[in-house]
Amino acid sequence: MEQKSVLIVEASARQDGSLSRMLASRFEHYWKQGRPHDAVVHRDVGKAPPAAINETWLAAAFTPAEHRSAEQERQLSLSDVLIAEVRDADIIVISTPMYNYGMPAALKAWVDQVVRINETFDFDLARGDFPLRPTLNGKCLVALTACGEFGFEQGGINEGSGHLVPHLQTVSKYLGVEQFIHVGIEFQEFKDARHDASIRHAVEMLERNVERLMQSLNACVQP
Repeated sequence: MEQKSVLIVEASARQDGSLSRMLASRFEHYWKQGRPHDAVVHRDVGKAPPAAINETWLAAAFTPAEHRSAEQERQLSLSDVLIAEVRDADIIVISTPMYNYGMPAALKAWVDQVVRINETFDFDLARGDFPLRPTLNGKCLVALTACGEFGFEQGGINEGSGHLVPHLQTVSKYLGVEQFIHVGIEFQEFKDARHDASIRHAVEMLERNVERLMQSLNACVQP
C-alpha cells in the first residue's frame, strides 16, 4: 500500500473539553486503524497561533524570491514551513470551533500564512475577471467543526449566519482541495438531548466518511 500523508490542523483555543479536538482524535484513530503506515503531521494553531500577517510580511510575499532580503526571508520562514506541510499532504483535516459565527483568529492567521501568491496560487490579469488560479490540486479536506447554536444549513433557523464552513469551502481551492467533507457538532451551548444526539451523529458520520475516504483514496490524492 502506497504511503500517504495526513495533515491535521487543530484550531480550538481549548485543550481540554474541546469537541472539535475530540473529532480530530477520532479521525486519527479511525485512519490509523485502516492505514497504519500513513504519515500523520500535526499543526496545533490553537495552542501555538501563527503570527498575523502585516505590511512587512506582505511586502516580502510580493517580492520575487530572487530579490528578497535576508530579513524578508525571515519574515516568510513560518509561512514556508506551513505551505510545505500543506503541499506534502494528501488529506487535510481541519478541526475547529465556530467563534462568533466564523473561524477562530488562529485559524484565519494560518490561512493567511498558507494562501500565498506564487506558492499556492498565481495571478494573471490576462485571465480577465478571474486572475487567481490555484497551483495545488488533488487533495481532500475534512472539516470537523463544533458550534454552540444550530441550524446554519440551508433552510435552517440560522441560515446565512454561519460563516465558518462557507469560508473553509471557499478558501479550500487554494489549498489544492478537490473533495470537501464536513462533519459538525451543534447545540453545544444548550447541553441538552439534541446536543447529545448531535455528538453521536457526528461520530457515526465521521467513521462512515473515513471508511469511504479510504476506499476512494486513489480518486482524491495528488496525481
